[in-house]
Amino acid sequence: MKETSDCAHKDEKQMNVHYSDNRKIDPSQGARLGDGTENDGNRIEIGPTALAHAEWLEAGLALPDLAEMRKARHKRLTDAIVTRGYGGLLMFDPLNIRYATDTTNMQLWNTHNPFRACLLCADGYMVLWDYKNAPFLAEFNPLVRESRSGADMFYFARGDRIGPAADAFAAEVADLLSRHAPGHQQIGIDKIQPAGLDAIRRAGLEYRDGEEVTERTRGIKTEHELRAMRCAIHSCERAMAVMEDFARTEIPKGGVTEDDVWAVLHAENIKRGGEWIETRLLTSGPRTNPWFQECGPRVISEGEILAFDTDLIGPYGICADLSRTWWIGDDLAPSHMRESYAEAVEHIRYNTALLRPGLHMEDLTRSLHVLQDKYDALKYSSPMHGVGMCDEWPLIAYPDRLVDGAFDAILEPGLTLCVEALVGEVGGDHMVKLEDQGVITDDGFETMSVYPWDPRLFVGS
Repeated sequence: MKETSDCAHKDEKQMNVHYSDNRKIDPSQGARLGDGTENDGNRIEIGPTALAHAEWLEAGLALPDLAEMRKARHKRLTDAIVTRGYGGLLMFDPLNIRYATDTTNMQLWNTHNPFRACLLCADGYMVLWDYKNAPFLAEFNPLVRESRSGADMFYFARGDRIGPAADAFAAEVADLLSRHAPGHQQIGIDKIQPAGLDAIRRAGLEYRDGEEVTERTRGIKTEHELRAMRCAIHSCERAMAVMEDFARTEIPKGGVTEDDVWAVLHAENIKRGGEWIETRLLTSGPRTNPWFQECGPRVISEGEILAFDTDLIGPYGICADLSRTWWIGDDLAPSHMRESYAEAVEHIRYNTALLRPGLHMEDLTRSLHVLQDKYDALKYSSPMHGVGMCDEWPLIAYPDRLVDGAFDAILEPGLTLCVEALVGEVGGDHMVKLEDQGVITDDGFETMSVYPWDPRLFVGS
C-alpha cells in the first residue's frame, strides 16, 4: 500500500508542474531573465545558461539589457554611415552581422560559406539576408525590418551561375538604397565575393571601405556591451579555474594530453552559453617555444610548463581573450622560467599603466616597455589590441613594427583592449604567454580580468 501511495503522490506532484515551468531556463524567475531575454529554453534566441546566470548573480555582476544594447549598436552604426555620407552599409562578415542584428546562424560555417548579408540604410532601415529556411532567426529583434534570402554568391552554392545570382542580389540592394537613402550612390561594404562586388558596380553603386566603418564603430563599447563583456570574462575565468584544477589534478596521474586540457576549457564555456573558439593555442613543455603551435596529442608531464590563450567567444557573443602560463608541479618552477615570467608580468604592468584617454596610439607605441634583448626576437606580434566580438581594431604595434598613419587615433573611454606579453629566448625550452583584458575609462584603464598569476612561476607581488 505504501508503494502505491508513494507513486500516486509522485504522479500528483508531476501533474501540478506546468509545462511552462519545465522549459524555463531558470524556474526561479518569471517570464524574463535579468538581461531581458525570454525565460524559455525553447526560444530561438541563443544566450547564457542558468549556470552562467547563477555565477553572475553570486559575483554581483550587472547584466546587460540586450534590447538597449541592440538599439545603441544600431544607432552607432547608423550615425557612422550618415557621418561618412554613405547611403548604407552592406555587411557579410558574420561578426559585423552579429553586431548589427545580434543574430547568428552557423557562425563558423558562415565564415567560409558566406550565405548571410545585412544592409543598414542611412535612415536606419535594416534588412537581413539569411539561409532560405531560417528567416525566423531574427524575429526577436524588431530592428531587423525584413528577412530575405539570396546573398550566397560563392561557387559551392551557385556553381557556374554566380553572375546572375549576384546581379539579382545587387539589384535588391540598389532598390533598397533608392527608397531609404535616395540620391546616395556610395555604399560601405566590409567583405564581399568578387562576383558580388562586380554586380554592385554594375548596379551603379560606388564601393567604399565598410570595414573601416564597422571596426571604428565596434571599437567603443556602450554601457551594456561592457556589462556583457564583464559577464563573458567572468564565465571564461570560471572555465579556466576548472581547467586548471583538471590539469593540476590529472596530469600527475599520467596520460593527459594537451587536447584533454583544452577540451575542459571549451566544454565549460559551452556549459555557460559560450559559443565557439577562435584558436587552439595551448601547448606544453618544449612545444611552447616557438609560440603559435596549437594543442595536440602530446602527453603533458608533471614538472613542465603549460601555456594557453583562450581566444574564446563566450556568452553574448563577446570575446574573452586571456592568456596564462602555469607550472605543473608542487615546487617552484626553474629559475630561468621564473625570470621570463617576471619579465612578462612587468611588461603587462608597465604597459597597462600607460593607458589613459586622449593618448595618441602612435605615442603609446613609442612609450612601451622595452623587453630585455634576449627576449626581443620572439616578442609577440603586438603588445595590445582591441577586443569585443573578437580581436578588433586597433592593433598597437611595437616601435620597430610601427607603420606611420596606420593607427592615427587617440584612446577614448569605452575602448576595450587586451594587453599581452610573450617572453622567451630563441632556441629556449619554454615561452611565457600572459594577457589581460580591460577598458579605457574617463581617467585611466580598468583591467576586467582578475585571474591570478601562477605563484609557482611568479614569486613577486
